[in-house]
Amino acid sequence: MTISRRDLLAAGAGLAGTTLTFPAWAGSNTPGRSNSAKALFIDPATLEPFVDALPIPPVAQPVTPAQPNGESAHYRIEMRAAPVKVHRDLPATRMWTYDGHHPGPTFETRSGQPLSVEWINNLPTQHFLPVDYTLCGMSPGAQAVRSVVHVHGGRTPADSDGFPEDWYPPGESRIGHYPNGQDATGLWYHDHAMGVSRLNHYAGLMGMFFIRDDVEDALELPRGDYEIPLLLADRNFNAEGQLYYPDSGIPDHPWIAEVSGNAVMLNGKLFPFTEVEPRRYRLRLVNGSNQRFLRLALAGQRHFFQIGSDQGLFGAPVELETLLLAPAERADLIIDFSQWRGQTFTLTNDGRAILQFRVGRTPAADNPPLPSRLRPVQPIAQSQAVRTRDLTLDEYMKPSGDSMLMLLGGKRWYSQVTEDPVLGTVEIWHLINLTEDTHPIHLHLVRFQILDRRPMDIFSYQNFDKLRYLGDARPPLPQERGWKDTVQAHPGTVTRIIVPFDGYPGRYVWHCHIWEHAANEMMRPYILKPSPADRSDAT
Repeated sequence: MTISRRDLLAAGAGLAGTTLTFPAWAGSNTPGRSNSAKALFIDPATLEPFVDALPIPPVAQPVTPAQPNGESAHYRIEMRAAPVKVHRDLPATRMWTYDGHHPGPTFETRSGQPLSVEWINNLPTQHFLPVDYTLCGMSPGAQAVRSVVHVHGGRTPADSDGFPEDWYPPGESRIGHYPNGQDATGLWYHDHAMGVSRLNHYAGLMGMFFIRDDVEDALELPRGDYEIPLLLADRNFNAEGQLYYPDSGIPDHPWIAEVSGNAVMLNGKLFPFTEVEPRRYRLRLVNGSNQRFLRLALAGQRHFFQIGSDQGLFGAPVELETLLLAPAERADLIIDFSQWRGQTFTLTNDGRAILQFRVGRTPAADNPPLPSRLRPVQPIAQSQAVRTRDLTLDEYMKPSGDSMLMLLGGKRWYSQVTEDPVLGTVEIWHLINLTEDTHPIHLHLVRFQILDRRPMDIFSYQNFDKLRYLGDARPPLPQERGWKDTVQAHPGTVTRIIVPFDGYPGRYVWHCHIWEHAANEMMRPYILKPSPADRSDAT
C-alpha cells in the first residue's frame, strides 16, 4: 500500500511525544514575511495534561433582541487580537478572535428565526503570520489584513455568505443577514478572506452556530449543561507559547501545501479535563483544523453513538468505536457516562489523549433514553437529477515533487464560471480525485447526500481521458448517510454526491476545506441561476 506524504501528516492528531524535525529556516513569524531564524518548539509531551478545565464558549447576546413586529435580532461581533491562555504553564498566546474569545461566541437560534450580525474588523493593521503575496487574489503591497465571515453550512443569501472577494480591511464592518431557514443542526462560522483565510483561520477566527427546531426538541436529547460544544484544532507553538505557522523558506513565496500542528486544542485549551455526571451527554464536534484529519475514540474501546453530521440529525443513531473527521466536518455524538460511574478516561486522537473525562459517582437524577428514531432522511432518487457533472481534483507538481498548484475541474479561480446550476433543480457531481490526497470538498449554501465512491485508474484518465473503474462502487459509511455539506473525496476515487440546489440565487463557492489547498487555487465560484419561473416573475 502506498502512503502519501499527507497521509503521514494526517495520521496523528495529538502527536504528543513525537519529535518534529523542521528545516533550518523554521523560525519566528514576522509580519508578512517568511521565517528566517531557527526556533525551538514546545513538545506537547512536556506539558502536564489535564490541569485546565475545558472552557465553554460564551453564548452570543444580541444588542437588539427579536421584536414582536417580526424584526430580527441583531448582533455586533468584533474581530480583534486578544491573549488566549491555552495551558496553565504557558504564557498567553496572541490570537485573532471574535469578541476576544477563541472560539468565538456561540450563536443560538431557531429554524426560520432570522438574525443579523454586524461583523466589525478591528484586527491589527499587520499580519503576524507569513503572508504570501503571490497567491490568488494577492499582489505585492496588497492589503494583507482583511476579513469576511462565512457561516459554514448556512442557507444564506449570496450577499451575506462570505464570498472570498467581499473582504474588508481593519476599521470597516459588514452586516450579514441569516434567515436560518433549515433543519436543526450545528454550523460554524469562520474567516473566508481571499488570499489569507488559511492564516486568519490558524490565528483563531472561528466559532459555533446552532440552529434548533421543534423536531429536535421533541426528542429530549441532552441539553443545557449536558450538551458540550467542542471545537478542535491542531496548532504548533514556539518556545514563547506563541502560534507558529511553518512556511517554505522562500521569502517571496512562503506558501506550503501542508500545515499540521503537533498539539490539539479543544475550545482553545491544550489537554483540558471536564467533569461529567453519570448520565448521557451530547457532544457537538467541529474539526477546525487547517489540514488535520482527526481520528477520535474513547480510551478503552468504549462505544458511543453518532446521531447527526454536518447538516443535522440522522434517521437513527449509529453506534461507533472510532470517528474520522475531516477539516470542517461536524459530528453530533451521544456518550452515556452512566456505565462508567466514578471512572476517569480520555478522548483520544490516534490513541493519544487530548481530553479527560472525570465521571461523578452520584447517580444522575434523570437520564432520558436515546431515541431509536431521530429525523427521517429520505434518499434523493437519482432520477431527479437534471444534470451530471464530471469535476476533477487536480494537483500540479514541481520537478522537486513539491506541490505547485491545485485546481478544481482544471480551472483557476478567475476562469469563467463553469458550474451554473438552476435554483430548484437537482444535480449529481462526480468528484474525480486525481491526486494522492483525501480532499474535504465543501459546497456553500446547499446540503447534499453521498451516493457512493468507486476506485478508478488515474493514469488512464490523465493520459487517455478515459474513466476506467478498478472496482465496484462502495456506499457511504453509516455515519455519512445523513445530510452533508462537506465530503471526503478519496484519492484515486470517483466520489458521487447528489445535490438539491435550494436556497437563493447568486454567486457562491465550492472548495477544498484544507485551507492551504483552497489558497492555491482549489476553490471555484459557482453561480446558482434563478429558475425560469423566477426570471419570468421578475419581468
